[in-house]
Amino acid sequence: MIIVPAGARHTVLPYVLRSAGIALITMSMDWKDSLASLLDNADLPQGDESVAATDDNTASKSTPDGKRVLRLFYEKKGRGGKPATIIEGFAQDGSEDEECEKLATMLKKRLGRGGSARGGEILIQGDCRELLKPLLAAKGFLVKG
Repeated sequence: MIIVPAGARHTVLPYVLRSAGIALITMSMDWKDSLASLLDNADLPQGDESVAATDDNTASKSTPDGKRVLRLFYEKKGRGGKPATIIEGFAQDGSEDEECEKLATMLKKRLGRGGSARGGEILIQGDCRELLKPLLAAKGFLVKG
């Protein structure tokens, strides 16, 4: 998207940009005209494509032998400097919330730490990646990270 000042809309530049398929918005356009020119752009995805892309992202991954793949990573950002271990790999659409919550409760009790389970991931307070790997492997998960 290129925004062109109102005085330059009658020059050759807008014609060249439109013929190249680039969305063009002039400063004299109102918001309805601007939106219409963006919607006319053929590069925007259609409704069915974007739904198919989100379905792939929310599906939980598993190996051919049936083990679910979970990723462990350590994070301190956005938590006031407090460390946390994140376990992700559950579906984010809410279909596996009960399983995720049960696993989080078991892990918190076994490790004696706080945490939470929401949005398809489990948060355990502190850096406990090395402690979680054997616990998750014993439950039948393939652990990466």
